[in-house]
Amino acid sequence: MKRIKASFFIAFLGIFIWGCKSSKVAVTAPNFDEIITIPAKKDFLSEEELKVWHHLDIQKDSIAGISLEKAYKFLKGKKARPVVVAIADSGVDINHEDLKDVLWVNKEEIKGNNKDDDNNGYIDDVFGWNFLGNSKGDIVTTDQLEITRIVKRGREKFGDKELSEIAEKEKKAYEEYLKLNKEFEATLIEKKGEIYQMDDYLKNLDMVQENFDIVKKLAKTDSLTLTIVDKVEAPNLQTLMRVKNVANILKQGMSESTLKEEKVKVKEYVAELKKAMEGYNLDMNYRQSLGDDLYDITDKFYGNNNMLGTADAGKHGTHVAGIVAANRTNKIGAVGVADNVKIMTVRIVPEADEHDKDVALGIKYAVDNGAKIINTSFGKRFSPNKNWVYDALKYAAEKDVLIVNAAGNDGKDLDVNETYPTDSKDMLTEFTDNVITIGANSLHFDKNLPANFSNYGKVNVDIFAPGVSIYAPIPEDKYEALSGTSMAAPTTAGVAALVRSYYPNLSAKEVKDIIMKSGVKINFDVVKPGSQTEENPNGEIIPFSSLSVTGRVVNAYNALQLAEYISNKKQ
Repeated sequence: MKRIKASFFIAFLGIFIWGCKSSKVAVTAPNFDEIITIPAKKDFLSEEELKVWHHLDIQKDSIAGISLEKAYKFLKGKKARPVVVAIADSGVDINHEDLKDVLWVNKEEIKGNNKDDDNNGYIDDVFGWNFLGNSKGDIVTTDQLEITRIVKRGREKFGDKELSEIAEKEKKAYEEYLKLNKEFEATLIEKKGEIYQMDDYLKNLDMVQENFDIVKKLAKTDSLTLTIVDKVEAPNLQTLMRVKNVANILKQGMSESTLKEEKVKVKEYVAELKKAMEGYNLDMNYRQSLGDDLYDITDKFYGNNNMLGTADAGKHGTHVAGIVAANRTNKIGAVGVADNVKIMTVRIVPEADEHDKDVALGIKYAVDNGAKIINTSFGKRFSPNKNWVYDALKYAAEKDVLIVNAAGNDGKDLDVNETYPTDSKDMLTEFTDNVITIGANSLHFDKNLPANFSNYGKVNVDIFAPGVSIYAPIPEDKYEALSGTSMAAPTTAGVAALVRSYYPNLSAKEVKDIIMKSGVKINFDVVKPGSQTEENPNGEIIPFSSLSVTGRVVNAYNALQLAEYISNKKQ
């Protein structure tokens, strides 16, 4: 996000800093305005390279990674101290083979004694806290979208009243309710229509599969080619139509395996659609049934110490945690960005939209228990109690905690589309200086650099980082490549953790500025995220510099060079 006050460093090209107590060393401030003009990589990456592409180097590999190998060479021989990174998310598999050795442990708590040993209000919070639960052991994995909650409360409050029946002081709220209710109803119709169309499409694919099966039986073969199909003699008109259908598909370069792959994709998409529809269920009452008052921020001692929720629910958070800190030395699975990190789990995100109360209290819990970085890979359009979250962000700033926030995956301009959490109340100026908002880039160092789903904003997105097909842990000792600004944020959080670990005298504000100033500057045009459509498959071409405050992509090596310079300058 655009700063009101310009950063104070990189102001001098040469200064003196203390190398030791008795001598001075002349140094030059690193400059990261040089434009890299290498061609994009043309060769395919191997399977192993794809697993770590986000760690690769732009100049050496022609891949838009964070130069992590160079970063660790730069750090060789330097001392570090552990840094606690809180993963405010859907839960983390604390028993995962790649995470179990990098967990934050509350040493003031005695595991399993069912007592609040450290008197912080949370019983047995050994590895963090689950705000989506209660003392009975109940947990929430699914919840409503915020628009559903707002519409539900509006219907309870206003019912079928006309404008003339509404008190003057309530008219603004009434009109807002009517507007959102109209959007809510239209979205339901649209989503249900899409599910109907996809179900119908699946039926058609089943019919095509039946055609393949019948033609294979006639041809007495398990695999069909156009040559074989052309020789098939149909016994009747109906079968002839089936043969022609199969022949037409083969002529288009498709095959039975293509058909089966399409069916799998469509079934997965329909399942996701139906799952998303749960967020529009007005009768859902899971989170509201846990026992606390959702609209009382002072009612804060609730939840339990179930860090995962379920394997399905905790997939997102486990993946995010792994990007930051998956064990770098055990030679299995994935490799995290940062060493010397301890992962604290703060479970606040259900399927659908998180509650403002859980977000605010989750951030404060992380701050109070020693987190120096909090990753927030979540977001929503509406935030009825946003002031609670604003206060939590400011509280984190007061305690010198950096918030690394995902920009979101709607392919929209955040300078005109509100999203929460945010560090700006007016979409123009920051009310706190400890939040850095991250867009997602792909591995391609060309016009396809920004992820096509990433949100962007010249004012409200600070910088981009790798977030496409990022390989990391998921629950039950498994691994998967996932995409999203949810992956770009922890990539950045990992870089921030490296900086805070090796240069602990730097503040959260300074770390944010360092990451922004040290990114690789991009001066070419790219496809604008969200602009590719059926009518315009090539999308709109715009300067990459217009997508964020910095026009840069995160680079760990550069960030550490600048961190060392600023750190030494402060000594």
